[in-house]
Amino acid sequence: MSNLKELTKEAHTNAERQGYVKVLMSGKINPKFYATYLWNQHKKYDILEAMAAVNGLFIDLPPKLSRKMAIEQDFLELWEDNENPPPLVPSTHEYIEHMRGIMTDPQKLMAHIYVLHMGDLSGGQMIARKAPGEGRMYQFDGDLNEVKEAIRAKTTDDMADEAKYVFESATNLFKELMELDIEHYLEQAD
Repeated sequence: MSNLKELTKEAHTNAERQGYVKVLMSGKINPKFYATYLWNQHKKYDILEAMAAVNGLFIDLPPKLSRKMAIEQDFLELWEDNENPPPLVPSTHEYIEHMRGIMTDPQKLMAHIYVLHMGDLSGGQMIARKAPGEGRMYQFDGDLNEVKEAIRAKTTDDMADEAKYVFESATNLFKELMELDIEHYLEQAD
């Protein structure tokens, strides 16, 4: 059995401590601010899930594990500005470039599925109750524990460094979101 959870605990905890997460978990996040997060996540999941599919990583996993379309639906529900998408923060661009460098490495790609999809299956269930909109990205078919076990079964301790990278990318995303023009979002919430 993999010790990946323990090996990545510090990076995971650091991501959870970010100010954006606190705003999100307050239940008072501006829908447009949350949509900006979704837009950035959509770009990450888009490239990850495409590469994971090409490498056959979804074959032994529960059906409908892919989150890209659900994230897009959540974004479209909340984003009213049809002409201008929200900004992609630097860490999202860096993540996309990083993915291009590992596109044929199933083990590294699986580390990304472990962090992102397991996050949606775990902490995402709490976020779903606090975030604006329907939260489709956190809705999975089947028993959540069985889905988690199916992902865990495909992990090894050797994935720790790559999984830490994914947590660090999330940490940077949260920091960069907080650096955006928050006043703009807060003004629109009034």
